[in-house]
Amino acid sequence: MSTSTLTSHIFSTPRHTTHYVTSGPAEGPLMMFLHGWPQLSLIWRPQMQAFAAQGWYCVAPDMRGYGGSSVPADTHAYTLENIVADMAELHDHLGGMPAIWVGHDWGSVVAGELVAHEPQRSRGVVLISVPYFPTTNALPTLVPLVDRTIYPADEYPDGQWDYYRYYNAHFASAVADLDADKAASLASIYRRGDPASITKVASNAQVTSKGGRFGEAHRAPPTQPDPALWPQTDFAALVRSFEQHGFRAPCAWYLNDDANIEYADRAPNGGRLSLPVLFVNGDYDPMNTIKGNQLGEPMRAACADLTVTSLSGGHWLPVECKAELVEAISTWLHRRNLR
Repeated sequence: MSTSTLTSHIFSTPRHTTHYVTSGPAEGPLMMFLHGWPQLSLIWRPQMQAFAAQGWYCVAPDMRGYGGSSVPADTHAYTLENIVADMAELHDHLGGMPAIWVGHDWGSVVAGELVAHEPQRSRGVVLISVPYFPTTNALPTLVPLVDRTIYPADEYPDGQWDYYRYYNAHFASAVADLDADKAASLASIYRRGDPASITKVASNAQVTSKGGRFGEAHRAPPTQPDPALWPQTDFAALVRSFEQHGFRAPCAWYLNDDANIEYADRAPNGGRLSLPVLFVNGDYDPMNTIKGNQLGEPMRAACADLTVTSLSGGHWLPVECKAELVEAISTWLHRRNLR
C-alpha cells in the first residue's frame, strides 16, 4: 500500500461506531493519532504519511461526535470516560499492542486520560498544544492557572477560558452561531498564530461580553480558508462533515466537567504518568502556551519523564507546522528509544 494514501475503515461495537483512517504497514509499530475540536482524522495526514514512510502503522479515528463516527444526541455521552472507552475498544480491535499515542487539543486530553487510566496501552504519549492535567482539562483546573497580568480577575474572571464558560451557560446559542455558516466558522477558526497575540487578551476571553463568539452578527464573517493549513480537498471534507452533523456534538465535549473530574480522580497514582511524555508547545498559541505562565506546572509535577519542545506556531500545529511537528516527534522517539 502506498504510504501517501489514507485507507478508510469502520469498527463497530454495541456501544459505539468509529470511522478511522490508516497509513503504513499493518505489521509496523502502532502510532495512534487523536484529533481535537473542531477537527477530523484527516488533520493528521502530513504526520501519518511521514511516519508511515518510516515504517509505522498510523491510525487516526474520527472521535466521538465527528465525521463518520457515532454522534450521540445526549450531551452527557461526551464524557472523557466514554471517549477513552471508544479508544480502548479500537485499540483492542487493532491488536492491543502498546502504542505511541499522539493527541492534539481535546485529543491531547483523551490521550493523557487514556495513559493515566490504562498505562499498559502505551509506550509513550505525545501531547500537542494542550498540556496534561492530572485533575483533567476542566474549568476548576484551568481558571486558577490564568495569567492575571493579562486577564485581571475583575474584568476577566475566567481568563481565556471565557468561551468554555459560555458553552456551559449558553450552549444552544453558542452552537447556533457556529452552525449559521459552518464553512465560514471553520475557516475563521483555522488561522495561523500571531507572535503579537501572546501578550494580548485572546478573543476567546471576550465571548460572554460580546454575547457570542461572533458578537451581534451571531454568525461567522465571510472567511476564505487558509490553503497553507488544510489542503483544499481535506478542508472540503471537513466542511461536509460539519454540514452533516453541525457543531453540537463537538461542543458537547465542554459540558461534562463534573463527570470528567470524577473520572480523573479514579486514575491510579493520582494521575501521575511514569511513561515517556512529549509536550509540543505552540509559542504563538494565546490559549494554551505554557511559556511565561503557570499552565504547564501541573504537567511538570505529574510526569516523571517529560520532554517539552516548542514550535513557532499557534494552536493548529498539525496543519500549521506540519514538517516541524514530525521532526519534533521523531527526535523524541529516537532519544527515548521508542522506535
